[in-house]
Amino acid sequence: MMFCRNFNTLTHALYSRLFGAGQLMFRLPSEGIQQIRTYYVDWRMVRDVKRRQMAFEYASERLRTNAIRKNTILPKELQEIADNEIANMPRDSCPVRIRNRCIMTSRPRGVKRRWRLSRIVFRHLADHNQMSGVQRAMW
Repeated sequence: MMFCRNFNTLTHALYSRLFGAGQLMFRLPSEGIQQIRTYYVDWRMVRDVKRRQMAFEYASERLRTNAIRKNTILPKELQEIADNEIANMPRDSCPVRIRNRCIMTSRPRGVKRRWRLSRIVFRHLADHNQMSGVQRAMW
């Protein structure tokens, strides 16, 4: 029993070293260890997704605090307290830090917002008829 547990941890460590952080491992009781690819292309995309989640979680609180902070009718002490509350929130809770990235390559620039694809991937898919309703202009 002890040998089996150590063997599973050793194989898990070996798989994680071989396949890196881009993939996820889990163990089923009947099938042993299986390898599953993660949804995200690289660590930059993971970081951006975490920022999006945190911005969504803190959105209502940040909106209320900013409204108090920017209201000039309220006393200065209350505005300063709201200013400190905004400063004490996590940096990633600010929606300005969110970056639009290509969902296939994680490229940060030249992203078509409607499709969430970079211009390079968009053109490639459109040229090979892999996007419905999109075709190259011809005249």
